[in-house]
Amino acid sequence: MESQKPPNAEPAKRSSSIPNRLPMARRGLGRTGETIQLVTNHFKVSMHSNANTGAHFYQYNVSLAYEDGHPADAKDIGRKVMDKVHETYHTEMAGMSFAYDGEKSLFTIGSLPSKKLRFTVVLEDASSNRISTARNSDSPDDGSDRKRSRRPYHSKTFNVEISFAAKFPMDSIVRASYGQPSKHLQDAARVLDIILRQHAAKKGCLVVRQSFFDNLPRNFTPLGGGVLGCRGFNSSFRATQGGLFLNMDVSTTLVIQPDPVRDFLVSNQNVKDMYHIDWSKAKRMLKNLRVKTLHSNAEWKISGLSENTCRNQTFLMKQRNEGPDVGEVRSVEVTVYDYFVKHRKISLQYSGDFPCINVGRSKRPVYIPLELCTLVSLQRYTKPLSTQQRSSLVEKSRQKPQERMRVIEQALKSNKYDANPMLRSSGISISTQFTQVEGRILPTPSLKSGNGQDLSPRNGRWNFNNKELAQPTKIDPWLIASFSSRCNMKTLVQDLIKCAKMKGISMGYPAEIFTENPQFMREPAPVRVDKMISTMMSQFRRLPQFILCILPQKKNCDIYGPWKRQCLSGCGVPTQCIAPSAPVVNDQYLTNVLLKINAKLGGLNSLLTMGYCPSLHLISTIPTLILGMDVSHGSPGRADVPSIAAVVSSRHWPSISQYRATVRTQSPKLEMIDSLFEPLPNSKDSGIIRGTLLDFYKTSAKRKPEQIIIFRDGVGESQFNQVLNIELEQIIEACKLLDEQWHPKFMVIIAQKNHHTRFFQNGTPSNVPPGTIVDNTICHPRNNDFYLCAHAGMIGTSRPTHYHVLLDELGFSADDLQQLVHSLCYVYQRSTTAVSLVAPVCYAHLAAAQVAQFIKFEDLPESSSGHAAAPVPQLPSFHEKVADTMFFC
Repeated sequence: MESQKPPNAEPAKRSSSIPNRLPMARRGLGRTGETIQLVTNHFKVSMHSNANTGAHFYQYNVSLAYEDGHPADAKDIGRKVMDKVHETYHTEMAGMSFAYDGEKSLFTIGSLPSKKLRFTVVLEDASSNRISTARNSDSPDDGSDRKRSRRPYHSKTFNVEISFAAKFPMDSIVRASYGQPSKHLQDAARVLDIILRQHAAKKGCLVVRQSFFDNLPRNFTPLGGGVLGCRGFNSSFRATQGGLFLNMDVSTTLVIQPDPVRDFLVSNQNVKDMYHIDWSKAKRMLKNLRVKTLHSNAEWKISGLSENTCRNQTFLMKQRNEGPDVGEVRSVEVTVYDYFVKHRKISLQYSGDFPCINVGRSKRPVYIPLELCTLVSLQRYTKPLSTQQRSSLVEKSRQKPQERMRVIEQALKSNKYDANPMLRSSGISISTQFTQVEGRILPTPSLKSGNGQDLSPRNGRWNFNNKELAQPTKIDPWLIASFSSRCNMKTLVQDLIKCAKMKGISMGYPAEIFTENPQFMREPAPVRVDKMISTMMSQFRRLPQFILCILPQKKNCDIYGPWKRQCLSGCGVPTQCIAPSAPVVNDQYLTNVLLKINAKLGGLNSLLTMGYCPSLHLISTIPTLILGMDVSHGSPGRADVPSIAAVVSSRHWPSISQYRATVRTQSPKLEMIDSLFEPLPNSKDSGIIRGTLLDFYKTSAKRKPEQIIIFRDGVGESQFNQVLNIELEQIIEACKLLDEQWHPKFMVIIAQKNHHTRFFQNGTPSNVPPGTIVDNTICHPRNNDFYLCAHAGMIGTSRPTHYHVLLDELGFSADDLQQLVHSLCYVYQRSTTAVSLVAPVCYAHLAAAQVAQFIKFEDLPESSSGHAAAPVPQLPSFHEKVADTMFFC
């Protein structure tokens, strides 16, 4: 891995001109492979024969403001206001229904009476009810429950302006169904998406973009820690070759368990009682969650916690005198506890010893005892899940193909979209039948093991039984560092050496085995790692070639990150961590470990037979660099955690099986990689791409790549143009800076896994076979895209990868390109199975995830939103001895 850019380097100014490349059009359909009949969860959208096809969708801009003119941009307020507009001014809007996106756009079928309409509405704000709360009141309080309960809710006045923006014909839906192009089809799809979102919101669903979640007990799955998995549905309209379709699928989100706040906190922090709660964590966890108070049934949003306990937290309560000075108002300091117990006559069992919930503002707090608050249902949980929670979510979310089909079919019928007023008035209907598509099963790539022996993948899998690895390494000397006492060390070493010999790896006994001193086991993980490294270096004075580290537990062990950082950044020694779940492990486990070790030390486990398809010949005869690029972000609830950009690049051309990685941090939530090209004043470049190009040149007989194939993961369709015009341009500029006369050809392919298209085989419970590809009917009407399911789905329903070819200057045919992508799913050195995503992108994921463990950004305290953005922390540089290895395997 390349190091971070020099800390004192001042970047030179980049060119301000940005090109305007657009995604390429499809050149043709693939033909290679055996055909297979499939169905997919896309449902045909059509218009009734008697529908008014001459009608138009009208788009209006919506402006909401408070009575004083300030914009009303509070979350969720828009729908409430517009529902009130529809209720109050139905006649003024000519009785028309509308679809509102919850923000600034409104759509109708046909025009409103005027191009600009202004309305005033009043909302009763139930959450502003002051009943039974302890606060510094500006108004006198006579202490009378009866009089207080008669007070009206506080109301707010809103000014609404609706102004015409655009219109487009509805007949684009009809034209699309006949295969006729229409520039307004995407607009029509957007309107229909908004109609469905509004349909779900009116039913009381939690709406998360295009996913909807009902508040039904059968939809919830407990994951532990006060978190529930909530099953719902994702629905979106897609403009395709076959017309307009509704893509509907099962979706899952995370929500807070609607328990009393006390129960939630105890469960969330996994403590035995309230006296062990970490209140600083509790404050971060509860902020912005909504609670309902038991004594008044009012709903509030939590802004924080009181500084003192309920018994000690005071506020000024204004009262009228009852004596000689009757009617005179005076301020009395009272504790929250006494107010509720003595004035409100509410018995409090345990709240006195703990902070109060603050549902007011920092300068005007409103305190409620903790035991009177219960969390409202359907509130999203946005913190990172624990390993156990994540495993539970995956396990409980799985559905076999036929079960998934049944659930989707039931959801489509139960939503009763045909009864939706706007869909009905537009004459639009949605089929309830899964769409039939024709797929193809691509030929299985051919692989070689050691001594040129053939590996014969079957059903996307192969093995090394009685076979050596393609290029096995020699491991000498090597060490073992054990943080676990459960492992039978003697048996493990003997079995590992025996298995290595069978795979052709020359591996003797370890030079030394170091076991952690028990007195350090309770120390923090970084201290434990430092002690182990210090002991190893003092007793074994020369650097080993490799260290095997035995961890005390599987997954997310807190030793893992500090250990990797010390070995890869500090010592420069490749390392493999294992956590055997049993004292004795089987041969398959050891084989998988040896595959990773061999790849990290520069070996190769299997090789593609380059001549088996023309596309591999095209990249093996012309110097070709393959890049895999990805950006990973912090959890949804942490906007201050840096994003991590990873770029892996092929080396040792004509091989396409060995890669190196460069990983850097960048601004939180920034999706475009901003460090591909970073020119410096001295005509140098500290960007990522320069290092990849120089490494390719060094390892490929001093040949410059004439072709560069880029696989980009993690971007949506709205960002395709940015990839083409910002990221690709950075790569081109990096090439120019190295050599003005050098003009390599480029291919840019987006790989998407975050979509909701699934394929099924009628009449069989099995997943689609590995190598299944679909490039017709449900694919884009113009752009070059296809779905590929390269792997064998053993559990649940297979998710295909959706590939979008944005640029192809190499001139590949559809068949050549699709077989190249398929082949790259068979060069993943960590396993003996085809993977669902091309290996370069998988490696980019691994590199980003591993380096993220160096600095656990999620564990850092949250920055205050009121402060200026903090500088992005830099990652530690990799040691030169491991920088160019496949350390991420």
